[in-house]
Amino acid sequence: MHPEKHDNLSHAFKELLAQEKFGSQSEIVTALQELGFHNINQSKVSRMLTKFGAVRTRNTRMEMVYCLPNELSVPNTKSPLKNLVIDIDHNAFVVVIKTTPGAAQLIARLLDSIGKADGILGTIAGDDTIFVTPTLGTEMRDLIDSIRQLFDSSM
Repeated sequence: MHPEKHDNLSHAFKELLAQEKFGSQSEIVTALQELGFHNINQSKVSRMLTKFGAVRTRNTRMEMVYCLPNELSVPNTKSPLKNLVIDIDHNAFVVVIKTTPGAAQLIARLLDSIGKADGILGTIAGDDTIFVTPTLGTEMRDLIDSIRQLFDSSM
């Protein structure tokens, strides 16, 4: 594939995902084919989704769709984050946060931006679960309270 054609495909792919209306890879394949990318297939779309860090999340109509994360910005606490958090629990070593599907990476990114100063050594996020590891010496109760306060203040 010529570099120019590849750039056009990447651009078209990103524009389609920005519409937040494609719930399956086959829908993305069809849309790209309709735009003239006839050599596109599900396997290539799958690789592109991974390459660009696309996630499935709910759009404003509450449909599960593919979208691209806003790569350079950190979510702010003016978002209704509390609506995305289902449960916060912990043991003596780790905090586990359950979220709505597709929201874990967004919330983990916010927690990582808060960082060590507030007792968060790091996070690992899946689709709907986040593991938060506290810094050495952080009281688990204080960390839980800080996390809950962050979500409560984001209403």
